[in-house]
Amino acid sequence: MTHPSRTGGQILVDALQVHGVDTAFGVPGESYLDVLDALHDSNIRFVINRQEGGAAFMAEAYGKLTGKPGICFVTRGPGATNASIGVHTAYQDSTPLILFIGQVGTDFMDREAFQEIDYRRMYGQMAKWVAQIDRAERIPEYIARAFQVATSGRPGPVVLALPEDMLVAKAEVADTRRYQPVQASPSQQQIAQLRAMLLDAKKPLLLLGGGTWTDEACADVRKFAEANGLPVACAFRFQDLLDNEHPHYVGDVGIGINPKLAARVKEADLLIAFGPRLGEMTTSGYSLLSSPVPKQRLVHIHPDPQELGSVYQAELMIAGGAPETARMLAAMEPVDASAWRHTIEEARAELRAWQAEPPVFAGGGAPLNLWQLVQDMQAALPRDTIVTNGAGNYATWAHRFWRYGPMRTQLAPTSGAMGYGVPAGVAAKIVDPSRTVLTFAGDGEFMMTGQELATAVQYRAGLILIVFNNNMFGTIRMHQEREYPGRVSGTELHNPDFAALAQAYGGQGEVVEKTADFAPALQRAVAFTNERKLPAVIELRYDGNLITPGATLETIRKNAEAAKAG
Repeated sequence: MTHPSRTGGQILVDALQVHGVDTAFGVPGESYLDVLDALHDSNIRFVINRQEGGAAFMAEAYGKLTGKPGICFVTRGPGATNASIGVHTAYQDSTPLILFIGQVGTDFMDREAFQEIDYRRMYGQMAKWVAQIDRAERIPEYIARAFQVATSGRPGPVVLALPEDMLVAKAEVADTRRYQPVQASPSQQQIAQLRAMLLDAKKPLLLLGGGTWTDEACADVRKFAEANGLPVACAFRFQDLLDNEHPHYVGDVGIGINPKLAARVKEADLLIAFGPRLGEMTTSGYSLLSSPVPKQRLVHIHPDPQELGSVYQAELMIAGGAPETARMLAAMEPVDASAWRHTIEEARAELRAWQAEPPVFAGGGAPLNLWQLVQDMQAALPRDTIVTNGAGNYATWAHRFWRYGPMRTQLAPTSGAMGYGVPAGVAAKIVDPSRTVLTFAGDGEFMMTGQELATAVQYRAGLILIVFNNNMFGTIRMHQEREYPGRVSGTELHNPDFAALAQAYGGQGEVVEKTADFAPALQRAVAFTNERKLPAVIELRYDGNLITPGATLETIRKNAEAAKAG
């Protein structure tokens, strides 16, 4: 049964409501005015962003946090190019996202009209599916397929272009059913083979990562690990798949990995990689496993059959979603774990030593002890605090020393996109205002998307934002000193007063330069965000020489100079 005649914009918004959309992010554009008009009378909250990159990052964070596709609307040309960073992040992070782009009218197509771009070509390698809806009566079909593609198999982004004349055209067309994500399940034979490989193992390790995880899947994989006495590591920026206080958690496998955990990965005689792509970051530049045939016996479980065997030829490859596979693993008859059960506490002891106060801060030489600040934050904030960050050396303090709680308490880009932390934090607080949200951001990171603090104020999203200000692009400076010692170029920053900037936006801002001043400042930030429902910024000003927990720029420079001289 068809609806009465509706405009394309109204058909589209009705379709979004059929598929359960409650929030969309975006920057308004003249190219999709009819959609904006239809949103006016809908139950969908449209969050107005300050730049399309921030909007796409917020939609991506929504997708991570909820498991449902994040929805983003941008205008053609410049809006679409700005939003591409969020699409790329969603692709590499396996996050469901749908980007709608206002497009020039079909009557102007292929003339390089004002801001015209062929989005199939632009986004071809960056999305799971890119299409353009040329006829209003086909909108429900396209939207249903977009949700299906974004959530089935390996989740990811979909891009749909919306020609301006199509959105104002009228059509009589029925709505579709709500989408149903489709995931593969392992066969009983594959589960039996995995169990047989476990029976033969002496040093197994379970590595969790990737998309499609749910609370139930995390609970099931926890049962599997406990029943079989398995040490569990989490892949780069998927550290919240197992509560870090769980006795089986042994650390994260990614950038800056604990060397002792890296050795355990290399020495494992059975590696069960459940969910991660086993990409460059998780494998430490493809060094933890040899390619294409690893030395370890490898079981690789992933939702996308095309990912399996693409880099590593696992002995057992299982195409399966996390909930479907974890449910079967939890029901599997346990094996005798006596040969390796003792390794869990050994690895836990190595993790505790790795997370202890770094020597660079021992003796109180530095005015601002960044390790102690993380301890103060961990002690003051709830276990279910959502921690967000983007890219940069400052993120080490969140990755190495923060002990993540249950899923979903970590939002960070495996794509290494700078500028992610602030929009993700704002989105998290909008989506779940009852939870504490803590954002780590470097000075360079903040300056890329810090304008989204205005969005936080507008929607009363009271996140706590820690700005690590060392007046440089620290990661690049570190690499620069290693490769070109003493030749600083293009990495120095002259920054604003971040605390004053936060106040100008309508939030609270403080500057901290001494360790003892941080805990009281954090207390004030917590009180302010709880009472006012507005963001609070704590700017940390510290010596940029303290570039990582284990090294200073000075030592990196001297070592590089010695190596070049030798």
